[in-house]
Amino acid sequence: MGKLSGIKVVDLTQFLPGPMLSLMMADQGASVIKVEPAAGDPARIQAPFENGQSVWFSNLNRGKTSVVLDLKGEAGKDALSDLIRTADVFLEGFRPGVMARLGFGWDVARALNPRLVYCSISAFGQSGRLAHHPAHDIAVQAMAGFISVNDAGDGSRPVVPGVPAADVAAGLTGLAAVLMALIGREKSGQGDYLDIAMLDSLLPWSAHIAGGALAGGGAPFSAAQRSLGGAAFYNVYECADGRHIVLGGRELKFATALLKALDRPDLIALADADAGPAQIPLVDFLRETFRTRSRDAWDAFMHTIDVAYAPVLDFAEAFAQPHIAERGLIVEADGRHHVAPAIRFPGEAWFPGPVPALGEA
Repeated sequence: MGKLSGIKVVDLTQFLPGPMLSLMMADQGASVIKVEPAAGDPARIQAPFENGQSVWFSNLNRGKTSVVLDLKGEAGKDALSDLIRTADVFLEGFRPGVMARLGFGWDVARALNPRLVYCSISAFGQSGRLAHHPAHDIAVQAMAGFISVNDAGDGSRPVVPGVPAADVAAGLTGLAAVLMALIGREKSGQGDYLDIAMLDSLLPWSAHIAGGALAGGGAPFSAAQRSLGGAAFYNVYECADGRHIVLGGRELKFATALLKALDRPDLIALADADAGPAQIPLVDFLRETFRTRSRDAWDAFMHTIDVAYAPVLDFAEAFAQPHIAERGLIVEADGRHHVAPAIRFPGEAWFPGPVPALGEA
């Protein structure tokens, strides 16, 4: 059944943030109706494919139904109006103003269904000078300051981020907001409007790395930040085989354990020094040391030491880990592999719902 059984979601969103939000609701039993144009969500045609479906699309849209509507025609408008009247949640991800021009802005939707929770997801929000600026994840991360520290920890040029953090932040923030609004509706009897911006959703993630700038000071410089490459025990090291290992715990106890095992207790004090120049001798020692053995050899060596570390795995290696299987994090259904939801409740079995074909109820 799921915690959200009985909740009806009408979802007009495409690509990542909105579909991720509604996926998490569908995985918990909500009835999600995916409203698509005649060409379908563009994610449907994004490679790679498995058993006839885009892996991206199937992992973000399983358990939903699909309805094709032309929202510029009267028949499509009438059909969407009918869906709104019986919905609990309405999701849209167009640029600000588009839904109003189509005749389905918040005021119209609220008149159709006063209990509706209406959620708009956009790059920069429904107001402000950037509201109409076109942007996907990388541009939002750039405007939020995150790309500026997405380098090798040495102040070199920023690079393309490996994770669509702004997209994911908006999906998670949107889900939290929708659930809050649904709880609030139980008290007030009224729906609500949610203006979820990718930029707004990402900024709270910056407090631990950009505190100085937040307080009115200078911007963070990665080589001088403990969490961004300036600390020896929060860093990435190349091994003899060209693979890498990370040290991921700055607590002095971890430094003590590893440096004693490496017969260099004299360097322990450096691990407790300020990030940046003071730690360079320790960083240099660890770089030289890790280049003497393969990644897997270091993995075996450090597995017996109380130190926070990890081998850097590619995704194929990561998915093949025994721990992934033990936790049931990859599930196969209908010849397709799915990443299981991170939220699963004890005593409730979860299995991926079918992936809808375009227009399939």
